[in-house]
Amino acid sequence: MGRILAIDYGQKRVGLAVTDPLQLTANGLDTVLSHELFNYLRDYVQTEKVEKFVVGLPKQLNGEDSDSMKLIRPFITGLERAFPHIPVVLFDERFTSTLAHRTLLASGAKKKDRQNKALVDKIAATILLQSYLNSTNYATQ
Repeated sequence: MGRILAIDYGQKRVGLAVTDPLQLTANGLDTVLSHELFNYLRDYVQTEKVEKFVVGLPKQLNGEDSDSMKLIRPFITGLERAFPHIPVVLFDERFTSTLAHRTLLASGAKKKDRQNKALVDKIAATILLQSYLNSTNYATQ
């Protein structure tokens, strides 16, 4: 069984999270600059077996696609071309950044850490991935 890698794609930075090999838990992996993402992913999949990519699907409160989809669609096309053997799943990412900020606040993180956008992106990717795992776990029960 391979890992599932979550991608919280942004125009400047990308938050990444990954499961353990048994796909039980989500863990923050890294935050990389958007223009460095494909090189990072190529290096990662050479050392770790990745079974699936989960990409955050930006939705508005009413369920419609957000303006960010203009960035996400070309990224997904590039991802599928670069890694044709790894399926890409889109998963609703609404509120992941808000939850990431709340998580930092609840953990007692210092103000400087709470303002660290790279950390927030990594936590948001972790929340996205854990939400995905929870939804697929309930679907199979």
